Amino acid sequence: MSEPLILGIESTCDETGVAFVRGRELLGDVTATSMDEYARFGGIIPEIASRAHLESFIPTLDAACAKANVDLSEVDAIAVCAGPGLIGSLTVGISAAKALAVSLNKPIYGVNHVIGHLAVDELVDGPLPERFVGLIVSGGHSNLLAISNIATDVKELGGTLDDAAGEAFDKVGRLLGLPYPGGPHVDKFSQQGNVDAIRFPRGLAAGKDKVRHRYDFSFSGLKTAVARYVETLQTQGEEVPAADVCASFSEAVNDSLTAKAVQACLDHDCDTLVVGGGFSANSRLRSLAAERCEAAGITLRIPPLRYCTDNGAQIAALGSAAVRAGVAPSPLDFGPQSGMPLSITVAH
Repeated sequence: MSEPLILGIESTCDETGVAFVRGRELLGDVTATSMDEYARFGGIIPEIASRAHLESFIPTLDAACAKANVDLSEVDAIAVCAGPGLIGSLTVGISAAKALAVSLNKPIYGVNHVIGHLAVDELVDGPLPERFVGLIVSGGHSNLLAISNIATDVKELGGTLDDAAGEAFDKVGRLLGLPYPGGPHVDKFSQQGNVDAIRFPRGLAAGKDKVRHRYDFSFSGLKTAVARYVETLQTQGEEVPAADVCASFSEAVNDSLTAKAVQACLDHDCDTLVVGGGFSANSRLRSLAAERCEAAGITLRIPPLRYCTDNGAQIAALGSAAVRAGVAPSPLDFGPQSGMPLSITVAH
């Protein structure tokens, strides 16, 4: 007997994603994005994002059905992101998912978008190990998780106290006058620079912070250090070495992320680190994580670039994991949670 067919719907921010997953097999996924509409604003405009989801959902759903070669009548369960995310964007996706659940008479699972960034790896590398550490890195999250079962047992070890890694990259990109979104451009420039050119600080790396905030991150001070460095050169009429600034800044961020992730694995006797989220596309994060995991005897799992940004596949994958684990569906009256805790996989 074949495994249940799960429809996944993603709408946390500016991507409208729809995907179909059976077990751990991705049958088809389609993503529509409104990112280009925000370039002139330098950031996401929630109202525009919500309207874009409304316009994109039906065409994206139809395209996903065609790509997966399935009919909606074949769906066994529907998974939709319940949070974290923008309230307006989440509401559009949840409303669409509820309408489908009622019309098809199928169970609905309001799942945690952030945890989905880790679950999507099952579609590529197969079943997740019994125990592992997850590193979530995105525009809004930098978190370390201890996971025994991705559907039922997720414990947050630590997270950012201020800016997330992706957020810090975007802000430095704006500081250097790079196009929106700044993160990918900072990454590209960093590959041309010297990582040792400027010694930028590592947050929470000294004294009592090493104990008190063992698994936490802080990038606000680093961002300020970059701003002061750039402003000082500009005031003196000197040229800003953008490539070296990007390389040194990138090294400081990724040094903190990978060092603490590997330490968490060692502390919790886990031999696998799974990395997910939009920032996991960063080239230096991938290379440094691979280097440090290999040295520590830890298996590193990072999904391909196509699954780093928000997508319906991650939601369908987590919904599929919840169904396999026997998790009860969400009630029809569940609502969007902009700050959904990472200890909650399915909304109830």
